Amino acid sequence: MAENKLADLSMEFSINTLKMLDNVKGHYALKNQLEKSSTSIGANIREAKYAQSKADFISKLQIALKECYETEYWLELFQKANITNDKNLPKLSHDCGTIRRMLIASVNTAKSNSK
Repeated sequence: MAENKLADLSMEFSINTLKMLDNVKGHYALKNQLEKSSTSIGANIREAKYAQSKADFISKLQIALKECYETEYWLELFQKANITNDKNLPKLSHDCGTIRRMLIASVNTAKSNSK
C-alpha cells in the first residue's frame, strides 16, 4: 500500500512540476534538468515494482532517491535565483521532501528485510 502511495505522490509531483515549468520563461537548460530529475523519481519507483530481485528493487529505489535529492537542488536554485515566483514552488519543495523521506524509509525497510 505504501508503495502505491509513493507512486501516486511521485506522479502528482511530476505533473505539478511540469505545470510550474510551463510558466518559466527562458532558462531552457535548467528547466530541462528539473524536468528530467523530477520525472525520473516516479519512473524509478514504478520500475522498482517489477524488479528482478530484492537487490534490484533496492537499487531502483536508491536511484529514485538520488533523483529526488537532485530535484530538491534544482527547486532550491529556481527559488534562490528568482527564476520563478510561482506560488506552488514552496509546495513542490515540501512534496519533494516528503517523497524523499518516504524513499529513505522504504530503502531502509527493504535493506533490513533482505538480511
